[in-house]
Amino acid sequence: MPIWTRFNDEKSSQQITDSTSKESGAMITSSNTSYSPTSSDKTILVLKDQLRRAKIYIGFLPSRGNHGFVKDLRRRMRDIQQALSGTTIDRQLPKNVHKKIRAMESILTKIKQVHDNCAAAIDKLQTNLHWTENQLEANKQEATYAAQVAAKALPKRLHCLALRLTNEYYTSSSNNKHFPYQDKLEDPKLHHYALFSDNVLAAAVVVNSTLIHAKKPADHVFHIVTDKLNYAAMRMWFLANPPVKAAIQVQKIEEFTWLNSSYSPVLKQLASQFMINYYFRTPQNKPDRNPKFRNPKYLSILNHLRFYLPEIFPKLNKVLFVDDDIVVQQDLSPLWSVDLKGRVNAAVKTCGEVFHRFDRYLNFSNPLIAKKFDRHACGWAYGMNMFDLSEWRRQNITAVYHYWQEQNEHRLLWKLGTLPAGLVTFWNNTFPLDRSWHLLGLGYKRNVNPMDIEQAAVIHYNGNLKPWLEVGLPKYRSYWSKYVNFDHAFIRECHIHP
Repeated sequence: MPIWTRFNDEKSSQQITDSTSKESGAMITSSNTSYSPTSSDKTILVLKDQLRRAKIYIGFLPSRGNHGFVKDLRRRMRDIQQALSGTTIDRQLPKNVHKKIRAMESILTKIKQVHDNCAAAIDKLQTNLHWTENQLEANKQEATYAAQVAAKALPKRLHCLALRLTNEYYTSSSNNKHFPYQDKLEDPKLHHYALFSDNVLAAAVVVNSTLIHAKKPADHVFHIVTDKLNYAAMRMWFLANPPVKAAIQVQKIEEFTWLNSSYSPVLKQLASQFMINYYFRTPQNKPDRNPKFRNPKYLSILNHLRFYLPEIFPKLNKVLFVDDDIVVQQDLSPLWSVDLKGRVNAAVKTCGEVFHRFDRYLNFSNPLIAKKFDRHACGWAYGMNMFDLSEWRRQNITAVYHYWQEQNEHRLLWKLGTLPAGLVTFWNNTFPLDRSWHLLGLGYKRNVNPMDIEQAAVIHYNGNLKPWLEVGLPKYRSYWSKYVNFDHAFIRECHIHP
């Protein structure tokens, strides 16, 4: 028996559908006229409601021969899905979104008129679907929050290691707490690395893996910057485990007295009431749709030091910036010979996936972004970047960075993090490196090609599944753990195992 014959009260069915349509219409009107914090996503809600209704109708249409409606409805659904892609608030929607809403509402109205005797059934299905989708979204958010906590909380064993090293540093009777080869720290002819980290073990792996594969270890200089809390532990580790022939420097952020809120817009913003509210005062009735943007790492100036390399290294011409979640598998010396063609930044571009284009990171509904940048431009990867500091100074790139940070004070151009800031700062100033230099994805992808891993000069555990965490992907952990000295007394005492 056809589904529409099960419902006899057509008048009641019509009233329900009309009520739904009126509510949607009211939401459309509201979203056209208000962008207050309490109604910033009403247009998005209208779009999602239309998409739900369309999905329900699409199941009925083919069986009744209305193929013209099907074709038109599918086209309108694609329009709505494209408008919703990557958006969380109304301001990120395209300018023609209301035209798309009207077009979709028109076709939905026509279908409703043809199938009005199915209204009650559709309304019931829509209610069930809406409830199911809400439950699914709630479960996804809970899972995401749990993943963020697991990924960003310091494991007990690493905390133990930092405490043991700190205690050793301050109780040691040794008067020699200076690193050798300090005369190399400002020699521009050598290969200099910038590593900003608060993770002792991760920093040790970066240094160890680099030097094991270096053809001339004596030519390499590592500049490590950490925070005050981890300064003693970081120094103690490398004093007790000095790199063979290579020079090393360990500094803390507090030594850079020039880096203050008067000079750096991002420092001023991190201490602002707006940022405090953003991180710590999320309304209970409006949970964050993307909790990763509330990651505590974005509050750390360590994450933004990469934009001040010329000030940190005033006598150097080139520096290789590396993240602490990488492993080096080949000699990196040839990178210092790469001609950047007048560009400031050299990086591997990430055009292989649609979500690595500029419009994934920047808000192109803002005219300042839309006018300056190409939404389809390729993104590129942080984690291993060669910076020409001489060219940086000549072009005054730090001023470019400051300009864009000031424009983004209220997070209307992009959310948080350093990659969007890097994309706008080094726009048309990034030289593409061969992809074999830097392989990404070992911190979230479960199907990275083993051959690609073996052939890559640097592998990067970008993502939440770091190799030092229990949630890390076991199949990739050995590439990292083989550079850890598990026989070290402190590592054994803290029960850190492969």
